[in-house]
Amino acid sequence: MNRIIKRTASIFGLILVLFCTSSFVQTPSTVSYKCMIQMANYSGEKAYVAVSLMDASGNYVKTLYVQGNDPEWFPDLKNWWAFSHGKKEDIDALTGATVGNGERNIISLVFDSSQIDKGYKIRFESAVENQKYYSVDAELELNSATISNKVDGKGYVRYIRMIPN
Repeated sequence: MNRIIKRTASIFGLILVLFCTSSFVQTPSTVSYKCMIQMANYSGEKAYVAVSLMDASGNYVKTLYVQGNDPEWFPDLKNWWAFSHGKKEDIDALTGATVGNGERNIISLVFDSSQIDKGYKIRFESAVENQKYYSVDAELELNSATISNKVDGKGYVRYIRMIPN
């Protein structure tokens, strides 16, 4: 009987240790934001826009969204293509229709909540067939105080705005 009590106490102690240690381990959680991309008034074809997560050093981390569904034109987004092509990202799951002159698009962006207030940014890179390429059309800092602020673009993107989803 004494042996059964000791074994039960050992099992209970092990469960208690596992419970206590697992409650202190934090796993990253994701956050979702709705992002409106308002395009500028320009002439020409519809724009391709790559939306990428950048680390604090300006390096590509991952592709969040690609506006444009014809892979033939992906290489026109030169910096993003150099990153994504080498990593063989699953681009098909991230693409949406192109948006043109003065139009807007609302997309959902998901990233790790631990990247907020750590120097990470969301970069919007744009290109239009036979026109200028913008490696940084707009860039938004993942800063909890300013993440919902309107950010003006420098090229085909007039502005972007994000709100929690």
